[in-house]
Amino acid sequence: MMTEQGRVLAALLQGTFICQVTDEEAWRFLKNREKVQQLEPHLAMLNRTLSSTAEGDVFFASYLTIGEAERKILTQQFQDTASNLVPLVEWLLLVQQANESDMPVTMGNAIRLNELQTTIEDTPAYAEQLEKISRYRMFGSTSVNLDGQLKQVFKRLTEMGYLTKPNPEKQIYLATGKVEHLYEMLRFIDETEALSLSEQADAAITQGSLL
Repeated sequence: MMTEQGRVLAALLQGTFICQVTDEEAWRFLKNREKVQQLEPHLAMLNRTLSSTAEGDVFFASYLTIGEAERKILTQQFQDTASNLVPLVEWLLLVQQANESDMPVTMGNAIRLNELQTTIEDTPAYAEQLEKISRYRMFGSTSVNLDGQLKQVFKRLTEMGYLTKPNPEKQIYLATGKVEHLYEMLRFIDETEALSLSEQADAAITQGSLL
């Protein structure tokens, strides 16, 4: 049977963003300094170290040292994420507007699919936004009806780790810590907007906090 340390290590090496929403047991494990100190040598053997978002509540594995091979992987990851920023930001704005909230979607926020669908159906402008968002390559919806478009968007966001669905019987989704990581990347890109995408990727790798 896999130990808790082994389970957490495997999740980190798979690229999982661990937060209180997605895996509370693993999150508590990583909040324990002594346990992290025991984990770090295992990560280091694979050229990894434990990193977290600025608030320290979302954990992920990053490279310990960056050679040419790691740089290529990280550059591609950064560019892939950057290419998905527009559909992600448009979706976050749509949810915020539909909920009539002044605050953006953050980790732990509950999104009730049925309530959101009703609001979008009742507001033609939101329905148009959803259709546009669902057609992005990231979501790849081919549905001509709003229900199908919305479900495809939520399916992909769950697969990508931005949402989790704690109860399979209920259409309630929670935003995960990966949303916080997205906001950090948005802030970084905003601060380096004068740079090209490849230069931003280099700067992010050098900074080390995003990847």
